[in-house]
Amino acid sequence: MIRFRFVLFFLMLFAPTCFAQSIPTVAAAANVRFALDKIQQQFEQDTGKQVRISYGSSGQLMQQIKHGAPFEIFLSANIDYAQKIVDAKLAPPPAKIYAIGRLAIMHNKHVKLPLSNNLAYLKQELQQGKIQRFAIANPDHAPYGARAKDVLQAIGVWQQIQPKLLYGENVAQAAQFALSNASQGGIVALSLTKAKGFSEKADAVAIDAKLHPKLTQAMVLLNNASDTAKAFYAYLQSPKAQQTLLDFGFDLPK
Repeated sequence: MIRFRFVLFFLMLFAPTCFAQSIPTVAAAANVRFALDKIQQQFEQDTGKQVRISYGSSGQLMQQIKHGAPFEIFLSANIDYAQKIVDAKLAPPPAKIYAIGRLAIMHNKHVKLPLSNNLAYLKQELQQGKIQRFAIANPDHAPYGARAKDVLQAIGVWQQIQPKLLYGENVAQAAQFALSNASQGGIVALSLTKAKGFSEKADAVAIDAKLHPKLTQAMVLLNNASDTAKAFYAYLQSPKAQQTLLDFGFDLPK
């Protein structure tokens, strides 16, 4: 009994410290990785507070949150998945639009194929057998993959290119596939092509936004959000964070 009381006293004594030192985890779509890494660094420098970030496809992250994953903020690559978290009563409304995403077509510098914002060359290159593998994110759970599919349908090559597609689990993995020697390129997030050193390895062109529905990206603050998570959520809407998003090829909501 005495031992039990001692253990209980010990836990009560140190529990507040442990909770105070806990670092909130943010779930974020893979397309914002480089921009969000910089914003995270700026936030920590400006406030002295820390957050962890877990990247993945928006659909998979949404499912993890619904199954109890201890995330405190969710940044989706579309508005639909963020809204589903609100609808499930896991976050208060509204789903906050934080950026408008853009697509890019890219390939590594060893691939000698033209690039254009309307992908006019792609049909001809497919007919000539010059494209054996082409990467996009999985359209079933990655919004950037769904929009890449929209583009390929809009230019009339979806049926022809389907057997040649390499599907990334998220858009960051699709970019890795597009950069590899195993493919002749792919459609990825423009923001990923803004990473330091990218231009030394690959070429990329922003895709005409008229070829696909708008990539409206939204975020939510989960019900269990700590004060640090709330501070980071507010920081994401600051002029400094918005400028970083612009620097990485995003448009801002009007």
